[in-house]
Amino acid sequence: MHVNGIAHTLTLDHRTTVLDALREHMDLTGTKKGCDHGQCGSCTVLVDGRRANSCLLLAVAHDGARITTVEGLAGDGRLHPLQEAFVARDALQCGYCTPGQLCSAVGMLAEAADGRPSLVTDPHRPSSEPVVLTRSEIQERMSGNLCRCGAYPGIVAAIEDVAP
Repeated sequence: MHVNGIAHTLTLDHRTTVLDALREHMDLTGTKKGCDHGQCGSCTVLVDGRRANSCLLLAVAHDGARITTVEGLAGDGRLHPLQEAFVARDALQCGYCTPGQLCSAVGMLAEAADGRPSLVTDPHRPSSEPVVLTRSEIQERMSGNLCRCGAYPGIVAAIEDVAP
């Protein structure tokens, strides 16, 4: 696996999830284990640029995959623009879900830029155009990431600040 731009060669039990490989074998503990059933989004990472629940992915099935965790979002000594917006908008309370929220938001921005529709996207919009991220688009696209503290208003506002 290539995690945050670094190649890793691991010998793992075939039942090991990507989440457990990250946390237990690579000491990348930013990605959180919430429900361990793919229902909360705390473990969201980017796999080959697409967001995924790492608790549902078997590591052996991702040989050669390019995985980005919350630790890999920042670069050149600066936070990712979404990380900066989350801080500015106070888009977190306990912070447990924040890594998954951030990775999901990065993936969601890319999906919208590629023109991939959501449930609330206007069906008459030309499919070749990027999707405009309205508040309802952001809420729908981020609905797979739960926040027990209820920081949703700040999360949506932070994403709105970064969205084109």
